[in-house]
Amino acid sequence: MDLELNDSQLAIRDMVRRFAREQLAPQSARIDREHAFPAQIIAELGKLGVMGIFIPERLGGAGMDYLSYALALEELAVACASTAVIVSAHSSLACWPILAAGSPEQQARFLPAMAAGQALGCFALTEPEAGSDAAAQRTRARAQGGDYVIDGTKNFITNGPQAAVAIVFATTDPTAGHRGISAFIVPTDSAGFEVVRTEEKLGIHGAHSAQLRLSQLRIPADLRLGEEGGGFKLAMQTLDGGRIGIAAQAVGIGRAALERALAYASERRAFGAPIASFQAIQMKLADMAVELDAARLLTWQAAARKDAGAAHGKEAAMAKLFASEAAMRAANEALQIHGGYGYTREFPLERYYRDAKITEIYEGTSEIQRLVIAARVLEGSADQR
Repeated sequence: MDLELNDSQLAIRDMVRRFAREQLAPQSARIDREHAFPAQIIAELGKLGVMGIFIPERLGGAGMDYLSYALALEELAVACASTAVIVSAHSSLACWPILAAGSPEQQARFLPAMAAGQALGCFALTEPEAGSDAAAQRTRARAQGGDYVIDGTKNFITNGPQAAVAIVFATTDPTAGHRGISAFIVPTDSAGFEVVRTEEKLGIHGAHSAQLRLSQLRIPADLRLGEEGGGFKLAMQTLDGGRIGIAAQAVGIGRAALERALAYASERRAFGAPIASFQAIQMKLADMAVELDAARLLTWQAAARKDAGAAHGKEAAMAKLFASEAAMRAANEALQIHGGYGYTREFPLERYYRDAKITEIYEGTSEIQRLVIAARVLEGSADQR
């Protein structure tokens, strides 16, 4: 793996960094405080090509690689974790499965508007009783004439209230277990699509998560995504890529915490000296820097393998696990360095702390990541015997 970014990757990183610092960061506290969906920011990111970074140019995207996408997400997350996860859920979880499994007609119909940021996407897999056990789908899709009729409930769907396109997973054959799950592209203006409620959450307040109800929702059979019964495999493949996005988001949150801690420790004086001169503070800063650099390298490795068309499930799980836990530790230590000020809303440390926590939960909890990693490690061990 080449650890040097190429000119295109550097250009997208620097462009998004400037945008994040100049346009997004000044709004991040308000977005969090008001639980405001950053619609104008998303529109601007669409114009910049960020909403469709890895979508081919022939379909309206920027035609760049997945590593470029991870770089952009990190920069957005430094400024506003909510905006980063909106982009991640749209790109990794909604655009990618259409790109990977969609017919040419489906791709041409949906991806140009999604790449332009004009049609936001969401990924409707999780249900009230199907979270970590994603195979336990109760949503049903029945073939009826030339259509499918879908009934069910989906939980914690990021972008649900604003999405124009939903990737919906439903059981088409209840007797076949996970092999009976199929995927569908559902326009959210379809009759029977309802946003039941928007969740009140600890953090990422600008990224709205909703419960969705699908009631006698009828779509034509040509909106099935991939083969009937291929939905679970597609969902798992999609989540492998999605975890790279969450890892990049976590690195960005951790970096924001570290940058604030470095600045504060250099300015804050106690016992006649900047607290950065105290060994106890230096130890915290050193650990944060090491862990975040390691998390970034794991994220880049997973993205590079995905770009190369290589298996990347283990690497994505490693990146997501390590980066999310490193971000949580960084947010905690940065808050501690700020002392009482860190516990107030005058400083953004409490927001970083709240935003970091969800990276250990969504798109597979830390516990699930460890199971995924262990399974792959054990498979590799068996292959070497």
